[in-house]
Amino acid sequence: MNEKSVDVAILGSGSAGLYALGKVRPSGKSFVLINGGEPGTTCARVGCMPSKAMIQVAEDYHRRGILGRYGVAGHEEMDLDTQEAMEHVRSLRDTFVDRVLSNSTDNLSEELFIEGYARFVDPHTLEVNGQRIHAEKIIIATGTRPLIPGPWKAFGERILTTDEIFEQEQLPASIAVIGLGVIGLEIGQSLARLGVEVTGFDMLGTIGGLEDPDVAKVAVEAISKDFPMHLGAAAEISEENGKLRVSAGEQSVLVDKVLASLGRIPNLDNMAIENAGIELGSKGIPAFNPNTMQVGDSHIFLAGDITGERALLHEAGDEGRIAGHNAISAQISAFKRKVPLSINFCDPNICHVGARWSELDPASTAVGTVNFAPVGRALIMGKNRGILKVYADNQSGRLLGSEMACPKGENLAHLLAWSIQQELTVGRLLQMPFYHPVIEEALQAALYDCYSKVESKNSGGIAELVPLA
Repeated sequence: MNEKSVDVAILGSGSAGLYALGKVRPSGKSFVLINGGEPGTTCARVGCMPSKAMIQVAEDYHRRGILGRYGVAGHEEMDLDTQEAMEHVRSLRDTFVDRVLSNSTDNLSEELFIEGYARFVDPHTLEVNGQRIHAEKIIIATGTRPLIPGPWKAFGERILTTDEIFEQEQLPASIAVIGLGVIGLEIGQSLARLGVEVTGFDMLGTIGGLEDPDVAKVAVEAISKDFPMHLGAAAEISEENGKLRVSAGEQSVLVDKVLASLGRIPNLDNMAIENAGIELGSKGIPAFNPNTMQVGDSHIFLAGDITGERALLHEAGDEGRIAGHNAISAQISAFKRKVPLSINFCDPNICHVGARWSELDPASTAVGTVNFAPVGRALIMGKNRGILKVYADNQSGRLLGSEMACPKGENLAHLLAWSIQQELTVGRLLQMPFYHPVIEEALQAALYDCYSKVESKNSGGIAELVPLA
């Protein structure tokens, strides 16, 4: 059997693996990058990029409904060729995948980039395509795959996941979306706006991972205008007259297909991880330090979605960098992680920043709220629905977190994430410039509301101004 030895073996050429490679490759250490399955990142192939392309098509087509307010005649007759629309989505997707490959693995030799599934023989030895590779350090960044309950697999191609939805040349007339997290909401709303009859189900009583009850209520009311959602009961599927009957509690619907968006499971089960000499946790994932990405005190590191904690591209990038740095270093270094930031690109955007509602102590937290109905810029855009809430420490005024379901949330969430990471107070934020009329004025209003409840006020007593020395 062919054998070789390297300093570092990276398993997985997704975002985390490629960022790890970016640290390992310039170091002069010998390495090998091993990837099973389709090359290209989850984000580019089946995740954030094709979904955003679909969202943009759906949103632009949906906006025709507002044209009558402007005196535009004929908008009722506008029609959409869904086959051509999906071709556009795939074309953009292919562009993103090609860019990833051309900037990463295309310029690696076959000795450095091995396409195949690796399995552990022992803690330091991997086997792939009949070749054994001994590695001093190993980075596992093999990502995740969509979860499909075993009994549902009997329904074959009528059960779709993100691996198949973008490949549909013709969209089904009706579909049930089971699981209303990020994927379910984004794709479900897009399909509804593209003319598909959509029904949503989730066993939780909320959507989009929202915890703040006020924000969750507004989000459910807003998105229910695009498609009905049944919450609080697990969904079951059965076959009926060639279609699929989806039932949850007292709710039931007959559909052509089902989009399963129940989450993703780590790609650890086919690599004989039991031979790696590390202990697996209750969820089948090794315990690791999120600041070093090291598994225990071993030579193995995790990075990316496989950790099951922060399944986001920017987090995967950071984890890949941390794992790559520590895999080539004599000593393990710990790194501070960024403020949590999550954005759902449904309409209105659903965003979480910093501390979550469940993590806050009501007795020591000041809460500021703004509703978007009267916000001038939102009114002009025809998007004046939504809510934004900010949370701050009641005594110091330091900003802690935020939840929102509102227009331009993707931008507002970034401003708040940057501010929280800099440990700014609500008062200090109000001393920043706010233009008029902009959507950021809604954030300003929420901050004013919060400022009125915190004990620590700005020096000089004027929220908006900094006194001269």
